[in-house]
Amino acid sequence: MTDQTPDIDGLQHELRELLGDKAVTTELRAREKASLDGAYLSPILAEQFPLGLADLVAFPTTAEQIAATVGAAVRHHVPITPRGKGTGNYGQGIPMQGGLVLDMSKARGVIEVGDGFITVEAGTPMVMIEQAANAASQQILMYPSTAQSTIGGFLSGGSGGTGSIKHGSNHTGFALALDVVHAVPDARLIHVEGDAAAPYVHTYGTLGIIARATLALEPLQNWRGLYASFDTFEAALSVIREIGELEPTPRLVSADLPVLANALPDDPAIPKDRASLRAIIDAEAVEAASALIFAAGGRIEDVREGPAASMKISMLSYNHPIEWLQKSDPGKYFHVEVAGDALVERIDEVHAVYNGGMLHIEAQHGRPIGMLAGIYENRDQVYAGFDALAALGVGSHNPHHWEVDHEVERTRRLAVDTDPEGLLNPGKLPSAGAVPVAGAGKVT
Repeated sequence: MTDQTPDIDGLQHELRELLGDKAVTTELRAREKASLDGAYLSPILAEQFPLGLADLVAFPTTAEQIAATVGAAVRHHVPITPRGKGTGNYGQGIPMQGGLVLDMSKARGVIEVGDGFITVEAGTPMVMIEQAANAASQQILMYPSTAQSTIGGFLSGGSGGTGSIKHGSNHTGFALALDVVHAVPDARLIHVEGDAAAPYVHTYGTLGIIARATLALEPLQNWRGLYASFDTFEAALSVIREIGELEPTPRLVSADLPVLANALPDDPAIPKDRASLRAIIDAEAVEAASALIFAAGGRIEDVREGPAASMKISMLSYNHPIEWLQKSDPGKYFHVEVAGDALVERIDEVHAVYNGGMLHIEAQHGRPIGMLAGIYENRDQVYAGFDALAALGVGSHNPHHWEVDHEVERTRRLAVDTDPEGLLNPGKLPSAGAVPVAGAGKVT
């Protein structure tokens, strides 16, 4: 971090001239709103609130304005925390050092849709990108469970999502090209493609701000939202890997204990007191998936058509089941990210790692992944479970921290040139020799 004194007043004056008075604010309520993300999902992080407060919030509306805003902040030595819709769950968007929150949610728009690609501004919501691709008889490779998230936020802070059974994580070919901004006084848009774009993905804006993105597209498929239920969670587990391996590859397959069904709003497709399995599946695979479900003693509750049906199932995947549990019983639950065949083969032992253990499971890359919830006692209790999970053959990742844990050494090395004053999202990139966060980096 620079030892220069930040000139907040000077930056505010310059940004008002650059963006207009309505695009810059120092109003306390706006600064407080811009200084929070979904980190409340973690009781470990929530116990540490407030983690930072912006001095200033700016709302550029184009990639070019993003570059100009970053340059102004650097000239005034003001820390810069990038922000999309603020749906990240781990504090990546919280301004630990104060300074400027660069809210890019108004920099939205589809620039071009071509054969196999779409170019969009960083603040464009994922659902808007999907709709534009669909209008051209194509689809994006994946989108996060919070479909209103912005593409800049998903690339900077996300990992996988709906579609990742087939396509992996968002740092494995999802972005074909990026226009990025480095933290230098004469900041401008820098176009990077392929391998050169990869370092900017999933590094929380610590290497550079993503201002525009070109994403890969594939031909549009005829998706169905399939809902099934089972007497027991074990019966649902017995088919989740097989359904995930069907061809054409499903976009999403997930399952939960009856506890989740009981916490959700009423939906006849998710009956109370039964284990629930939901899948976004190609119409050609519905018959095969149904046969697997029937053979395992399950029943088909509904098969729904249309984008809204798929979106609803996405919104019940990844972290969202934990959010519903927390809504039904505030302050009770925490979760950790887990992966491995033991989630199916040793589920009773997995559940026993934490008091009140409950697994939300997803088919993924030939092995299941999931979110293991438990009843929260304290931080030490959560961290102690990582070794117990490893002994069962379960990989784990600690979601209760805000530090970059993907390609840290590479990011730190490159940031010497792209962020020489250490102004980009300070506090998020671990310093050399820092002790790794417990449980970090075991699941990607």
